[in-house]
Amino acid sequence: MSEKTGSGRTRFPFISADAFVSPRDRAALNALQKTPLLPLLVRKYNEYAVDRIFYVQNSAESVRCGPRQFPTLFAMMQEAASILDVPEPELYVKYDVRYNAYTAGVNRTFITLHSALLDGFSNDELMYIIGHEMGHIKCGHVLYQMLGRMLIPLLDMLGDVTLGVGRLAGVGLVIAFYEWLRQAEFTCDRAGLLVSQDSRAAFSATMKLGCGSTRFDAEMDVEAFLEQARAHSEQVGLEGIAKALVFLLYTWNLDHPQVVFRAKGLDEWIKSGAYDIILGGKYSQDMTGGNQLGSQRRCAGCDTMVSSTVRFCPNCGNDLNSSGPAAPAPSASCAKCGSALARGAKFCADCGAPVP
Repeated sequence: MSEKTGSGRTRFPFISADAFVSPRDRAALNALQKTPLLPLLVRKYNEYAVDRIFYVQNSAESVRCGPRQFPTLFAMMQEAASILDVPEPELYVKYDVRYNAYTAGVNRTFITLHSALLDGFSNDELMYIIGHEMGHIKCGHVLYQMLGRMLIPLLDMLGDVTLGVGRLAGVGLVIAFYEWLRQAEFTCDRAGLLVSQDSRAAFSATMKLGCGSTRFDAEMDVEAFLEQARAHSEQVGLEGIAKALVFLLYTWNLDHPQVVFRAKGLDEWIKSGAYDIILGGKYSQDMTGGNQLGSQRRCAGCDTMVSSTVRFCPNCGNDLNSSGPAAPAPSASCAKCGSALARGAKFCADCGAPVP
């Protein structure tokens, strides 16, 4: 018998990200991981403590949800984490007129919702959005997403230390990053549906990302939107050429797919029967304990536990697919909380205290 949440939604104990990850997401991630500049980029990211800085900035300018602060949103986040078997991240609300949400923080993961979502989206639609963000955590996307947000500044830093060679080589890395960012969204749309378990709310939320929420919301038609998405993707001839030109001139550097493609991708996944199979309790499982970054493996370079979907260690930049000799295990301890510190760490992964 399926496990249920308090609201009656089905839970998926020990579900693996492999149960719903998009094949194109996996292929784009593999291509990204093969770019030669990526290890250096990861090391530069950690050298400047971007993860810690981003967390501090977000927690200073946003309001954290909890049992007494936005308790409805907090309960929705808890339910979403329970459904996908992900340890609860922190949840924040930030004032912004744009419809958006994001997930960040490798060592201390958090989800931030823009305030515009709370006004324009129903609770069922918000559940889909929160589930989408929870999918990024489940799939181990967080490190690469944060690298993507800092890509241009980090490449500028690399260019300074490599006499311009980094900038030249970075062109391929930029293209690979944006392609993966878009493909990862298709995977997390599936996660959003697995959490909300309401396809109409999923499609209406996607539609609102394109047209906004207005006083005419009652006249929005999900089926008409899906017909538009199907027709758009089936265009051929000159219209097909026009789409290719639009990609070359504009869409190649978008970090999210356009809404019609997202709707069609989710619609096709539902029609394939994969969604119903998972909903029925048949899915690949990850029995490692549901860590916030999915299944884990140990870095031979610094002994840090790292997401199995990540090729390079976020702490030391070591290539996790390399069969080279392991470096010595960490020996230092955090002066504040006593946790073991990975070699070269600048902040404690458990309490965030700086390492002298």
